[in-house]
Amino acid sequence: MNDCQMCHRWNTDPDLRIMELPHSYVILNRDQFFPGYTLLFTKDHYTELFHLDRNVRSALMEEVSSVAQALYTVYAPAKINYELLGNMVPHIHWHIVPRFMSEPLWPRPIWAEQHDERLLAPDEYRQEIETIRSVLS
Repeated sequence: MNDCQMCHRWNTDPDLRIMELPHSYVILNRDQFFPGYTLLFTKDHYTELFHLDRNVRSALMEEVSSVAQALYTVYAPAKINYELLGNMVPHIHWHIVPRFMSEPLWPRPIWAEQHDERLLAPDEYRQEIETIRSVLS
């Protein structure tokens, strides 16, 4: 059995689903300390971009860009951050994070220091997801 947590994330976090795209899944991050913090991960288990066929890699980058553009439209941030690391979870996934000059960690990386999680009420998650989905569609 595959024990990659990202491979199972679409099924384990159905309340955070934004959209299924041709090559990826998009979910809202449960911790909304950074409003609009979204994850996009490949449907299939890959650990490196160069493992992907050139056409799939290109299409996947278009999906990342589409999600970023939707988040930019919804949240009007100063900047969108894109993180593709994979050291702790070796499955291609992007942290797509709207960033604001008014936030306490600006302009440092989101992992610059610990912060308390900001969890939303179920209705708040649904509203955020619906708003992002309506722009992304």
